[in-house]
Amino acid sequence: MSTRPSRQEACVQGEKEAAPGWRAAPPRREHSPPEPTPPASLLPLQASCVQYRLVVRDANTLQICQLYTCLDQIQHIEWSADSLFILCALYKRGLVQVWSLEQPEWHCKIDEGSAGLVASCWSPDGRHILNTTEFHLRITVWSLCTKSVSYIKYPKACQQGITFTRDGRYLALAERRDCKDYVSILVCSDWQLLRHFDTDTQDLAGIEWAPNGCVLAAWDSCLEYKILLYSLDGRLLSTFCAYEWSLGIKSVAWSPSSQFLAVGSYDGKVRILNHVTWKMITEFGHPATINNPKIVVYKEAEKSPPLVLGRLAFPPPRAAAGPLSSTESEWRQRSHWDGHQALQCRLARRSSGNTASQGRAQGQALCAAAKFPPSPVFHEVASVPVSLQTLKPAADRANPRIGIGALAFSPDNCFLATRSDSVPTAVWIWDIQKLRLLAVLEQLSAVRCFQWDPRQARLAICTGGGKVYLWSPAGCVSVQVPGEGDFQVLSVCWHPSGDSLALLSKDHFCLCFLETEQGVGTAFGQRGDHT
Repeated sequence: MSTRPSRQEACVQGEKEAAPGWRAAPPRREHSPPEPTPPASLLPLQASCVQYRLVVRDANTLQICQLYTCLDQIQHIEWSADSLFILCALYKRGLVQVWSLEQPEWHCKIDEGSAGLVASCWSPDGRHILNTTEFHLRITVWSLCTKSVSYIKYPKACQQGITFTRDGRYLALAERRDCKDYVSILVCSDWQLLRHFDTDTQDLAGIEWAPNGCVLAAWDSCLEYKILLYSLDGRLLSTFCAYEWSLGIKSVAWSPSSQFLAVGSYDGKVRILNHVTWKMITEFGHPATINNPKIVVYKEAEKSPPLVLGRLAFPPPRAAAGPLSSTESEWRQRSHWDGHQALQCRLARRSSGNTASQGRAQGQALCAAAKFPPSPVFHEVASVPVSLQTLKPAADRANPRIGIGALAFSPDNCFLATRSDSVPTAVWIWDIQKLRLLAVLEQLSAVRCFQWDPRQARLAICTGGGKVYLWSPAGCVSVQVPGEGDFQVLSVCWHPSGDSLALLSKDHFCLCFLETEQGVGTAFGQRGDHT
């Protein structure tokens, strides 16, 4: 890795010595974002892009706060950890443009030139940008403060080849040189190499730090079942291999406490490793038939349930799972707010904020203020035995739809949600404390995405339709997204506070505010700041 002054294209416009002043704020990471505590002068903001325009809105009212124009179509946007800067990656032009929220007239342009650009991201301190060139020849680290640049050679083009510790002190990078796999650990303060070691893998597929930053997990490609655990100084702690001569690891997830490592495999099982011996303590299968009467199976049904009072906002902790129906939902103006609805959405005809897909929608933000009865689709508790819909994979095609495609731990470390690609319509909820299956949610359509509330055990699920599904230990409920046209929810994204939820379609996004014990939560828990 070498260091030299930055090229002219990376010069900071309007600043001679450094970027604008920044305020101290706790880092907000992608892996497990904490509750934000922004300065009083900063509003909760939401960013989205439409072709070459970057739109920054007030997350409570959807009013436009800033509008920036880039040099070309935007493919990727990302906030800095302190939310004071936002980068726009223009991959086709090999450019990255950085905008300041405090000083809109300040901006920065980074040009990778003939090397090209395939990926761009922030460092945890929010003052460095990591650009990956075409063909993964190198990673360039640009500093907004000193206007210097550093090079990291030999990055490997794999599924998850770069990972930061949660405290932002260290970077682990997967490398490929001389037909062998390596891992480099760098110090993020000065980008100096701390450790460099080879991995006993045939084709390294991904690496990920434990939340406590003490252990690094590295796993092989699907052709060989192998996962290796390394300490911060590069010592091999353990190697785990469940079987041989078959497709291996498909997904990996750490528990928030770093006590467990869940490994999803192509054989349809999840294996849980413990942090003491790094041995398997249990494995979770995903059978097509549920026979255990202690397992609650929620089946989505196309009929109206009886109107029963219920709530999913703050369920009793560790409550027994049972049916839950939503009360009649009403979408009201601010002046008619009565504080009793469980969910409120706001529809904006803009491109989604977490991706840079082409936004073809036009017009300004539209606030939904319609009144409608409960969704005709709800969940009923099915009697065992229950046969789930299975998908037979095509034997003559690559990347067969089998195995555990997604898994995630709840923030309280009590539950694990999984999805088997051979049973695409079901989400499995596992009780980690008792190491058993707790509930199964069977949808009418294939599950596209699910994500845990970052503050409590509440799971949001979408299937590509016009509804969002919520599960907690108290039960399950589905809510129809209001608005004009056919709104297809393709992914969901929680606010770090857990009070609001973003629903994303191809061309639109919808903001949902959920009820809390104090009332209706906004992005920062201020009641009455939205309609």
